[in-house]
Amino acid sequence: MVLKRKAYDALLKWKQDCNGSRALLIEGARRVGKSTIAEEFGKQEYDSYLLIDFSKANSTVKSYFYDYMTDLDTFFMLLSTAFNIRLVKRKSLIVFDEVQLFPKARECIKHLVADGRYDYLETGSLISIRENVKDILIPSEERSLKMYPLDFEEFCLALNEGLLLEYIRKCFADRKPLDRGMHTKALLLFKQYMLVGGMPQSVVAFIMGGKDFEKADIEKRDILKLYRDDIMKIKSSEKAKVLSIFDQLPGLLSSHEKRVIYKRIQKGSTSDQYEDTFFWLEDSMICNPCFNCSDPQVGLSINEDRTYIKCYMGDTGLLVSHAFDENELSENRLYYQILNDKLQINEGMFYENVIAQMLVSSGHRLFFFTHYNEEKHRNDIEIDFIISNGSKLKYRISPIEVKSTKKYSITSLERFRQRFGNRIESSIVIHPKNLKVENGIVYIPAYMAFCL
Repeated sequence: MVLKRKAYDALLKWKQDCNGSRALLIEGARRVGKSTIAEEFGKQEYDSYLLIDFSKANSTVKSYFYDYMTDLDTFFMLLSTAFNIRLVKRKSLIVFDEVQLFPKARECIKHLVADGRYDYLETGSLISIRENVKDILIPSEERSLKMYPLDFEEFCLALNEGLLLEYIRKCFADRKPLDRGMHTKALLLFKQYMLVGGMPQSVVAFIMGGKDFEKADIEKRDILKLYRDDIMKIKSSEKAKVLSIFDQLPGLLSSHEKRVIYKRIQKGSTSDQYEDTFFWLEDSMICNPCFNCSDPQVGLSINEDRTYIKCYMGDTGLLVSHAFDENELSENRLYYQILNDKLQINEGMFYENVIAQMLVSSGHRLFFFTHYNEEKHRNDIEIDFIISNGSKLKYRISPIEVKSTKKYSITSLERFRQRFGNRIESSIVIHPKNLKVENGIVYIPAYMAFCL
């Protein structure tokens, strides 16, 4: 089953714009579909393609990169012969798959691009890429493309629901609620996406298995094991801390504040001791960190406070499998409870995590806002997410509150609006109900978050 990915369009644009002047590194977490899309791109857009998987390449092939960079005619002749692929000048693609396992190939990109004969794609999992480039020269000829798990739109397209997506977008643009039946259908799709997630193997297993959550869960647990194995390969002293945060993610997100409380991780811990830890988790794209913005104004990152952090999982389907053991999920009780709004605990963390995932997929960096009231000795404003319109001339922010139940209050949002009203473009509440606009606040159903 071939999944339609937005990254494919980005590859087409790269091919058109660069015309052989650069290589492209597809960055992403393990199993998000980097190798698959690179190979599919080679099949569809070139006369021929040659893929070198450095997790399998033998020492002879690797030696070519050391011995023949000054004799590229011989280099390409040997590659073509070794893989039995005829390379055609300006009409062939060479893919360096799992390039983090052989950094020398990445260093050679400079010479290969300058030669101009072929186009080059590299794929790699960042948790190893950063660690393996200490002794090589990173090529300036290399562009990068971040690839994420399937977003909600891609998930719907896999289920042949393209027309429903168009209808949702139109309703969002017109600020009108969906037809009741369509709203119910879209909400069910969203809940399926939240449970299955966007890892390609999980999505394919779910669809090919006749919408079987258990088959999807088997794939997700294999991926979680791969992530854990990758973390165990970290060579720095951060390994234990990264593993600790990874293992505790469901617990951190199920707490009321959802923030990382360092002393709960280990007694006496402070934020500065975990700075590199969250760098690893963000850079590997296993997690989506969300930092506190102490003063939400022009340039959210200018007022980024990294001592306050929320750490969302990069894929919500993986979070579901990470949070519950196999017996709980195999009995399908959890799936039934979430699909029918019967789950009383933990549902909020899944909703908030999936909204974070959808915002990141749409190109937003994640920020939240919290305000401590000295008189009341507690936080009196807590905003889940703040996004910006990205404008240089008319910069505005949009506070977002995520509500997983139909009964809720918006006290924090109202206080935020009173405090920062002149900076706000839109105030948004994401909830399970249909779209409405009331008192200057836009209430949208969770499935509509991809439109933001």
